[in-house]
Amino acid sequence: MNTPRRSRRRVVRALGVLATAATVGASVAACSEPADQVPSLGFAIDNVVTTYNANTVEGAATGAVAALGRVLTGMNYVGPSGAPVADTDFGTASVLPGDALTVQYRLNPASVYSDGVPVSCDDLVLAWAAGSGRFTRPGEGGPEPMFDATSRAGYADIDRIDCQPGSKDALVVFKRGRSYLDWRSLFGATELMPAHVAGQAAGVPDVVGAIGSGDADAVGRIADFWNTGWALAPGDLDTAKFPSSGPYKIDSYTEDGGLVLVENDRWWGNKPATSRIVVWPKGSDVQSQLADGDVEVVDIGSGSMAGLDLGGFEVVDEPSRSVEQLVLGTRGVFASADARRAFALCLPRQALYDQLGHPGFDRTDGLGSGVVDSRITAPDTLFHPSAVAAEGGIYTDPDIPGAKAAREDAGESSMTVRVGYLAPDDRRARTVREIAASCEAAGITVEDAGSPDFRPGALGAGDVDAVLAGTAAAAGAAGSSVPTDASFALRSGNGDNAGGFSNRRYDEIVDQLAVDGSLAGRMSLSGEAEAILWDEMPSVPLFDQPRTTAHSSGMHGVVPNPTRSGAGWNMDRWILLR
Repeated sequence: MNTPRRSRRRVVRALGVLATAATVGASVAACSEPADQVPSLGFAIDNVVTTYNANTVEGAATGAVAALGRVLTGMNYVGPSGAPVADTDFGTASVLPGDALTVQYRLNPASVYSDGVPVSCDDLVLAWAAGSGRFTRPGEGGPEPMFDATSRAGYADIDRIDCQPGSKDALVVFKRGRSYLDWRSLFGATELMPAHVAGQAAGVPDVVGAIGSGDADAVGRIADFWNTGWALAPGDLDTAKFPSSGPYKIDSYTEDGGLVLVENDRWWGNKPATSRIVVWPKGSDVQSQLADGDVEVVDIGSGSMAGLDLGGFEVVDEPSRSVEQLVLGTRGVFASADARRAFALCLPRQALYDQLGHPGFDRTDGLGSGVVDSRITAPDTLFHPSAVAAEGGIYTDPDIPGAKAAREDAGESSMTVRVGYLAPDDRRARTVREIAASCEAAGITVEDAGSPDFRPGALGAGDVDAVLAGTAAAAGAAGSSVPTDASFALRSGNGDNAGGFSNRRYDEIVDQLAVDGSLAGRMSLSGEAEAILWDEMPSVPLFDQPRTTAHSSGMHGVVPNPTRSGAGWNMDRWILLR
């Protein structure tokens, strides 16, 4: 999770791109499109887009955030540095004095969805209800959350939201003693879903009232729609279900034509520089589209598409805020910590970084993160050294005798580990092959279970034993500088805890880190948390995921963003002149 450093494979005018991002976009917004401007741009990403709702467990693992960040805007977005950036086009937030953290949100008076319904505090209330975990219903193993939300970080700390239905103002009051440090990251881009659509589909005209009164039946119907009602698949779309709060809206989605975003004529901010963007998700024939001139911007995991010809494109390779890692199950072959440690001991982590973790893969100058030894802290924090000390150099290189001993301690004469990932992905396929070759000597057989239909939920279902992915089991662009993203991904009860790991002390530490800003406290707690994780081994970090951003010559405004936002974070400023 290093602060990204860039390498150059071709002449990359990075500084020029950054400079023109502000100037060109602003000038185009103020006047008509130049005669030599290309009216439509193609944008290829390395993840599928199967839902409009990026906040479900499935949605968070897809490319919904990368594709829809300028379709569903919010109070903030994740900028290239990894930190949340306030989006004042959407609204403002200010802290009010008091014993409990209290934030006043004021939405832009002009804000309106593309269907003509005003954006309101109802949308904040729905986001809170979904992410808080407070609404449950009976399940086979006890109460289960109604909303299939990916994370409760921050939202579970909110006590109430004072909102008059339809109002542009909301008062968010946190629980006493739970002053969430990263509150500025809440209610961000793609997190605020249109409450009026959910309410209409669920037959609940007053979403705020139903949530406020705890009407289990009404909230349950809202949750059912929130979970699955915004599914996206190529074919005929009922566009009424997908109103936009950003400069673009969905026009169509087909196998041959991609996900087409067009200018939202009700957008109240600056006019987008280019009126049409076509998103090409994973599974598209990117090479053919490049050859046909249908793709101008590419944002993918470095090395994930072997043989991809980016000739004539300006290319930036850099490590991202997302940690490439193996998320392990906690049942089946990995039911015991000994079995998980046995697998970790046979992993060639240093060799994997040397061969697959370098930006560009043809470099030997040390650019990149190195082997990552902390799952929850970034190297650019003061408490990182105390966290990485827990690894102790034990798992950097394979320890075959140690792996055999741990396997035997687990009571296993041999082990078979199925590693799943979203395929095709050449870098991850190579990763699995390298791991298989290393672990064979320890009596551990590793099978490639990558699939074009793979979802992280396959781990909980027992269809695979490990997931090879980024932070929070995301297949493509992921991560930010907000530490709770990574720490909550291993907290019990969190939706993106794909392996079902549970440790009471770890949960207590994560909850404390979310509100404790003291350096001494964070140093102590981070070190203790990593010690627990290296002992229990619910996941194994490898290296900061390398990302490749490329664009055709003549493009202006493309600024690489190696976080979950991806390069599309400012797509409304892109312009191609020929």
